[in-house]
Amino acid sequence: MNRYLSLSLLAVALVLSGCAGIDTLNRVSTPNDLYALTPKSTFSSSLPRVSKQIVVEAPTATAAVDTDQVAVYPSPLRVQYLPGVRWVDRAPAIVQALMIESFENSGKVAAVSRSSVGLNPDYVILPDLREFQAYMPEGESEDGEQPLRINVRLNIKVVDEFYDRIIGSSSFEEVTISASDEMDDIAKAFDTALGKVMRKSVEWSIRTIHTHASKNPTPEVF
Repeated sequence: MNRYLSLSLLAVALVLSGCAGIDTLNRVSTPNDLYALTPKSTFSSSLPRVSKQIVVEAPTATAAVDTDQVAVYPSPLRVQYLPGVRWVDRAPAIVQALMIESFENSGKVAAVSRSSVGLNPDYVILPDLREFQAYMPEGESEDGEQPLRINVRLNIKVVDEFYDRIIGSSSFEEVTISASDEMDDIAKAFDTALGKVMRKSVEWSIRTIHTHASKNPTPEVF
């Protein structure tokens, strides 16, 4: 009898172990909610037109930012990621794609693309994504809501491709507060902050290129 009891207990243990394994796999395979961000489509009416071709490189970023996860800092020295949600792509890839689309939406450049397309550019935009995360509030609010502070900072360098030199560098930063700690509100706050940063960086880049091109016409190559 003891032998049969031992075998029965072993069988039950194997079944339970299998169930636990399946449950773990189910949790792992549960799809995340994906969130997208939007390009800018409105710009200053005084923005000059430049008849130059522009390439926007993929932004450089730290490992904490170079991810499709939503980064949150509960303290200045510790980074965590929101569970069950993701961006549609890595943050630098999102910013590159949206900047290209924003340049196109401005209607002020002859052509713009990423370097992999093979465009022979007159100017190259080198972005550095310095900040792209949320910060937890220091104290809990009376109603239990925990709105987050969203910080987006982008450093831009413009390179004259003909002479291979930097003609300008500037940093653009925006901070917004989410309406609540719900991901929909957090995503909207990210979209607002990134949108303001992109508008400023695109307008600054176009003006910088226009000024430089006016004063430094590219020699014709025969």
